[in-house]
Amino acid sequence: MTRKSFYITTPIYYPSAKLHIGHAYCTTIADAVARFKRLTDHDVFFLTGSDEHGQKIQQKAEEEGVTPIAYVDKIVAGFQGLWQKLHISNDDFIRTTEERHQRVVQEVFRRIYEKGDIYKGKYKGLYCTPCESYWTERQLADGKCPDCGREVAEVEEDAYFFKMSHYADRVLAYIEENPDFIQPVSRRNEMINFIKQGLEDLCISRTSFDWGIPVPIAPDHVIYVWFDALTNYLTPIGFLDDPEKFEKYWPADVHLVGKEIVRFHSIIWPCILMALDLPLPKMVYGHGWLIVDGDKMSKSKGNVVDPVQLIDEFGADAIRYFLLREINLGQDGNFSRDALITRINADLANDLGNLLHRTLNMIGKFQDGVVEEARGESEIDRAFLADAESAIAAYEREMEEMKLQSAIKTTWAFISRANKYIDETMPWALAKDAAAKKQELTNTLYNLAESLRRISVLIEPFMPETAAKIWHQLGMEGDFSRVRFADVRTWGGFLAGTHVGSPEQLFPRIEIEAEEKPTVQGKKGSAVKSQGAQKKQGKAEKTNVAAPADGVITIDDFNRVDLRVAEIRKAERVPDTAKLMRLTVSLGAEEREVVSGIAEFYAADELVGRKVVLVANLKPAKIRGIRSHGMILCTTDESGLHLVEPAASAGSKVK
Repeated sequence: MTRKSFYITTPIYYPSAKLHIGHAYCTTIADAVARFKRLTDHDVFFLTGSDEHGQKIQQKAEEEGVTPIAYVDKIVAGFQGLWQKLHISNDDFIRTTEERHQRVVQEVFRRIYEKGDIYKGKYKGLYCTPCESYWTERQLADGKCPDCGREVAEVEEDAYFFKMSHYADRVLAYIEENPDFIQPVSRRNEMINFIKQGLEDLCISRTSFDWGIPVPIAPDHVIYVWFDALTNYLTPIGFLDDPEKFEKYWPADVHLVGKEIVRFHSIIWPCILMALDLPLPKMVYGHGWLIVDGDKMSKSKGNVVDPVQLIDEFGADAIRYFLLREINLGQDGNFSRDALITRINADLANDLGNLLHRTLNMIGKFQDGVVEEARGESEIDRAFLADAESAIAAYEREMEEMKLQSAIKTTWAFISRANKYIDETMPWALAKDAAAKKQELTNTLYNLAESLRRISVLIEPFMPETAAKIWHQLGMEGDFSRVRFADVRTWGGFLAGTHVGSPEQLFPRIEIEAEEKPTVQGKKGSAVKSQGAQKKQGKAEKTNVAAPADGVITIDDFNRVDLRVAEIRKAERVPDTAKLMRLTVSLGAEEREVVSGIAEFYAADELVGRKVVLVANLKPAKIRGIRSHGMILCTTDESGLHLVEPAASAGSKVK
């Protein structure tokens, strides 16, 4: 049976400078989608590359006293090195300076010109060199480029124009009739409004510089960089030289782009394709921006994050996981070192790392490292297996819908469920009664090994190196790259009799020491400096209270804790945080502000009016500049965090 094809692209990045963490985010999204499609046995073509022409590049090269090609060669080599370090699995890397691409661009120009949709005229208007964008006076924002906020220059020169206005109605109709074409919906609405304001014909050549592809009918003109760049999506799939390959992969399934260039991909690009009588891509997905500690990245602010340094410090899979887990695709997201370290410690070292380590240790200790055959099942086993099947189904649905963050949450909920299953079955207790509980112990350890086999496949799109490590520590035979999602749809794929390996640490826990010098345990010579966490620890007061050795407290100890029913009157997210919610609560006779880490599980509007239990005599603390007076009680299980909600009036004492 012929495999279904899937073609996904990133934007081709502009080599005016090194790539930052935002570029890494975009490419990691595309890579995760491509990897999942390969797992589901699609014939995938994943394209990324570099957009190397234009006035800005020529100016940069002149400033450095080198030729434009020498300038871009050096930076593009850095692009390709980054993608290798980040485990990006692209099938091709297109450079717009390549001869194969020049032939395509010139042929596209020639075909549209012969159709009568390109004409010669004179351009006089406004141009933003950093964005390589033309603007009309009415499109400016406070007299500046609406995309980047920088100054525009008035230019006048002979030029060729593409009759984009001729296709405005057709593109608008297509967008309105195909609601999935532009995602998310907010971007779609922006593009509809943009078109309804009226589309001007597009200037597609320049004569004021020469770093570009020559216009085939006028060598003194070079083709406008966006007309050149957008055409890149046709070049590697055989537009000119391989009709069979082109028919297989075009139209593209997903053009993944930053939200600032959705307009080029969902308006200009469709107009060009219509002029070529080619079908339009199935989807243009505009992801949000990545900000750093609540602020947009900027060289002038000194907050541009170099992904190469992060990978060297924390490892590629930790960075990939953080970017995909922390940010909801389509929305802006925040990057901070403190949040990254928290994710590594909580999700990767504690949840995933401990599950693997505990399982392999118990198989080694109780069964000499051999996973034996499971026979029969208990009620606890049946519930666990049912949750496993639900997780697989939810994960597949979420990945098909490109809900990457949700798919990761589903996977980690199952990891938590597997850790809970250990606590429920207590293999160490079963091992003490080997004669009577041998099969029960065998079943438990088999189910844990099978769970980890599945987990290794589920995390492969996000953390390919870690997935392979888990697979091999489990003693699984064969090439992990040949594993498919079908292998985990059915429970029981772990081969009985397999001898597991010794547990090896996946993610060393990052400890922040009291003297505010965080170090990574287990990596020789490595160290991590965590700014925000250090400041918080430096301000923290330490009280030395001897705890009873057995953990038992007296009634007097308990009576010192003042638990009160509180009603939430107001709720709002703490800006630039993923977890914190600022609550105003009523205790009947008084109101207080409390900062609570529940924002991942509750929206602000669903909290107002709820009754909660508050630790009312907890010493106030400042969190993100907010005085938090009290702590909200919650419970946790495999499905997440839940408020404790009493049926009593505000101010009532909990006994």
